[in-house]
Amino acid sequence: MTLRSARSVISVVTESTEPYVPLPRPVEDFVLQWGYLGDRWGVNRSVSQIHALLYASERPLSSEEIAAALGIARSNVSNSLRELLAWGIIRSIPVRGDRRTYYEAETDLWTLMSRIAAGRKARELDPAAAALRQCLESAQGDATVSTVVARRLRDMLDFVERTGRWYEQMIQLPAPQAAALMKLGNGVVHLLDKARPRRRVERRGAA
Repeated sequence: MTLRSARSVISVVTESTEPYVPLPRPVEDFVLQWGYLGDRWGVNRSVSQIHALLYASERPLSSEEIAAALGIARSNVSNSLRELLAWGIIRSIPVRGDRRTYYEAETDLWTLMSRIAAGRKARELDPAAAALRQCLESAQGDATVSTVVARRLRDMLDFVERTGRWYEQMIQLPAPQAAALMKLGNGVVHLLDKARPRRRVERRGAA
């Protein structure tokens, strides 16, 4: 399936007068697959496809070029670009002698993933933690809420806050340190497994 034949699936066809430049088949496949994956991750398909196109492009593209390449309505392109700019994973580039705004994607993968993680934390984890704190405060002053339910709410809040702190620590890591940590892979798990019997022995000795 090419981008041309998949236009009815991708989005509304645009009336842009920008000439259509056929994309290499592997790039078409990447754009389409990134769009489908975006749907599964809860991201608008057009947003994902535009990000994929910019990531695979060797030069900045204008909104007109993006609309022509993907067959997406200009209004849809504008909205999607605004969302990608808000996430910080693309940037606008001025071109001398051209009134149009051009866009390019962040290609450093650690920077890209860090910004996506920061965005998801702000949109998902932080509101979840705030809602759980409010529920827990209400539960603590309500005699009809059992200690079991209150404990479950507290456990969930602790888990969400711990996950949020982990996100922050990973986001702030310099790229070389993050790469070194990822290379450890199963080594970290093995170290944790070795530490468990030692802790059990220490606890028995203390008893």
